[in-house]
Amino acid sequence: MQRYIERSKAGEIQKSLQHNPVTALIGRRQCGKSTLARHILQNNKDALFLDLGLPSDMRKLADAELFLGEHTRQLICIDKVQLRPDLFPLLRALIDVDKDRRPRRLCV
Repeated sequence: MQRYIERSKAGEIQKSLQHNPVTALIGRRQCGKSTLARHILQNNKDALFLDLGLPSDMRKLADAELFLGEHTRQLICIDKVQLRPDLFPLLRALIDVDKDRRPRRLCV
């Protein structure tokens, strides 16, 4: 099992997740974004992790509006979100109609 190396930004990301409807982790390839996201999600029992590099997870978003609408109460992490640039306007629209603007999305 791979040992987790504590990241200095983890606290900032946790804080952002508590206050913002979307938090994005950006950085160069292979710098630990997905590992950090998975580590953060460990503490949230109701979190959902989608890796869009996996065909099975990509299929879950065949009707992204329906899928994301069914999981509005969960923290959803969309890894490799850049593979589905069409999701960005949808995420914006879903956030705009959410009166509470609940924090719940993590895009990596």
